Amino acid sequence: MYWIILGATFLISWLVSNRLKSKFRYYSQIHLKANMTGKEAAEKMLRDNGIFDVHVTCVPGELTDHYNPMNKTVNLSEPVYYGNSAASMAVAAHECGHAVQHATAYSMLKFRSAMVPVQNVSSTVLNAVMMISFIGGAALYKTFPVEIVLLVIIAAYSVITLFSIITLPVEFDASKRALAWIQNQGVVSGQEHAMAKDALFWAAMTYVVAALGSIAMLAYYVFQLIGRRD
Repeated sequence: MYWIILGATFLISWLVSNRLKSKFRYYSQIHLKANMTGKEAAEKMLRDNGIFDVHVTCVPGELTDHYNPMNKTVNLSEPVYYGNSAASMAVAAHECGHAVQHATAYSMLKFRSAMVPVQNVSSTVLNAVMMISFIGGAALYKTFPVEIVLLVIIAAYSVITLFSIITLPVEFDASKRALAWIQNQGVVSGQEHAMAKDALFWAAMTYVVAALGSIAMLAYYVFQLIGRRD
């Protein structure tokens, strides 16, 4: 069952990721009627929301776009930064949506940011336990009861699962802000808005798949523990 869940999650994640890349490449070839790059769109959205202390930068790679609240930067991949398409507009506005969340103290973003250190520790612990289990499982279970090992795994997965669930409203809200802004500012036509919305939908699905996979793995280990106690 463990390998079935892991395999199914990997397969669905791979399919969604490929779909996202395919959509992004297709929409990147369709230039906007408005002569505006992703960089220019990001800077305009920040100004329109009264944000002047966030800088827009270019980072290498594809789909490496992210907002860094630590140094207040909207980091756009080269295709988005220089691009003039529905895809670049959508991604640039989405990342600025996170900057707006930060500036307005959006509660779910604050909660997610507060969880980052705990999430990092949980991931480290989980990876260590899994590695030891695969390499020296017999020694591990001789040292610690199986129930204790399962409880540690469940505790780590609980944090990781909560983090992935909290990420969903943060990402959906950023996309909602992005789509509302590009429509209200009239920087896209109706067809271009539909393309931007579709691109952001598939981007959001990657987070949905990650959350469902994490929930499934958590449930698996909980049932393993219950089964041993029965």
